[in-house]
Amino acid sequence: MEYIKKGDKMRIMLKSKIHHAKITETNLGYIGSLFIDEDLLEKTDIKKYEKIEVFNLSNGKNWSTYAMPAARGSGIFSVRGSASHHCKVGDMINILVYAITDEDKHPKMILLENNKFKEYL
Repeated sequence: MEYIKKGDKMRIMLKSKIHHAKITETNLGYIGSLFIDEDLLEKTDIKKYEKIEVFNLSNGKNWSTYAMPAARGSGIFSVRGSASHHCKVGDMINILVYAITDEDKHPKMILLENNKFKEYL
């Protein structure tokens, strides 16, 4: 089976973004991941275990991990495992997900205020 046909222009495109989230917890003892309010995952089409890129606006550190759902409506952004060294409670982050595609679609991007949905971007 052929996945990419000759002439296709596959690109890595932004698929999802959560803008201006604040870290609510860090837990070095956990094996890894970032727990995110499940309502916000749904609004941005980010799936459990999906690879995410995290950009810390407070200190400039960036890392990759995977998304895990936290309680709906909780506003939780809990960094687990070694990534806990890259942030502290209260730091502001952006979360991005990319996809390889030949489609030209607008990404699902949201802006938060106090870790609650404010608007689509």
